Amino acid sequence: MASVYFYELLTRHTQANRDQDHIDLVLNSRASTPDRTAFILGESADNPFDIMAADAARLVEFGADVLAIPCNTAHYFYDRLNRTIDVPILNMVAETVAEAKRRGCRKVGLLATTGTIQTGTYARACQAAGLDFAAPDPSAQADLMDIIYGDIKSGRRADMAKFGAVVRSLQRQGCTRVILGCTELSLIKRDEHLDAFYIDSMEVLARNAIETFGRTAIGFEEE
Repeated sequence: MASVYFYELLTRHTQANRDQDHIDLVLNSRASTPDRTAFILGESADNPFDIMAADAARLVEFGADVLAIPCNTAHYFYDRLNRTIDVPILNMVAETVAEAKRRGCRKVGLLATTGTIQTGTYARACQAAGLDFAAPDPSAQADLMDIIYGDIKSGRRADMAKFGAVVRSLQRQGCTRVILGCTELSLIKRDEHLDAFYIDSMEVLARNAIETFGRTAIGFEEE
């Protein structure tokens, strides 16, 4: 569903008067790719990298000039994957942190899979940007993973009471904004109409893709 939503964002937010004004796009959504978090946490020996690299090569062979990966956890493999192909890959993590800083964040909270948090991709990006950063405590993180895997990936509506409690735990740590650093959580922002307090990594990636191809991005929150 995250792949579907990314395609929708590209289409909805590109300023266009006709089909030909949109970006040419090839969508690869390989559902059988092994779970990234399970591999990163050592819970599975199924390495997703080989499948990701093969699919990236196929996209380039098809004619892709730029790749976008609407999965934050997969950015654990970003540098290694980038070395396997001759076209650039948009960096969802770095661009989302840059957006948080642009919005004047003093301290940003991260809602993401445990795999993303443990890899430190966002922590390093925040450090490079000079931005303070916090993640949920272990209990809140367990609740968030239940929302991601038990609710959204299972096709159910997110438990918003539980989600709100996780967010409040970050606010108590002094976070002035919260990054939705998992594309399943982007679906919560869409479905529950969350406000600009939340910085959606999927929206950031879509806007970056639109502008990379010289198009005008419209309708995104500018706060």
